[in-house]
Amino acid sequence: MGLTSRHSSRYSVIEFVNEDPDLLARVKSLIADLEPDRADLLDALHRIQHEFGYVPKLAIPFLAARFKTTPALIFGTISFYSEIRTEPPPRVEVQWCSGPACLLKGSRNIRLALEAVLGVGMNEATPDRAIGLRLVQCDGTCHLAPLVRVGGRYIGPLTVSGAIRLARQLQEEARRG
Repeated sequence: MGLTSRHSSRYSVIEFVNEDPDLLARVKSLIADLEPDRADLLDALHRIQHEFGYVPKLAIPFLAARFKTTPALIFGTISFYSEIRTEPPPRVEVQWCSGPACLLKGSRNIRLALEAVLGVGMNEATPDRAIGLRLVQCDGTCHLAPLVRVGGRYIGPLTVSGAIRLARQLQEEARRG
């Protein structure tokens, strides 16, 4: 019994409503060279997020039709990968490292302090999208553990009091403009 390139799902390809022709035209051009029956969905999601800063929810039915699957599978894929988002990113994002070295050095308390001061949970942003908190995976900067990243800058080793100062500083900067 050999593998085939045909999708064996019992689900039918869905039709989608084109609610934003400009957005979908951009998405379509970004993924035009990708093959529906090949494992190109992640490449498509990365291309779209690179272009827009996120994967617009309006693109999901289009992606489902293009990749001959269901919107639920597309949403499931997006939710599995923490780096892919369906909302525009906040203006300032505090990226909290969830790696083992950071956790062993007390990053859970840093996370709790950031959530309390910023008033947002993990992977959320303030209502005005000025500041957000996002979970990220270890990228090998363990010598700075526990750490956060803000604007591509690593801040660590970080203490709880340092995290509180950082959060207050970011809030002040957001208020000023």
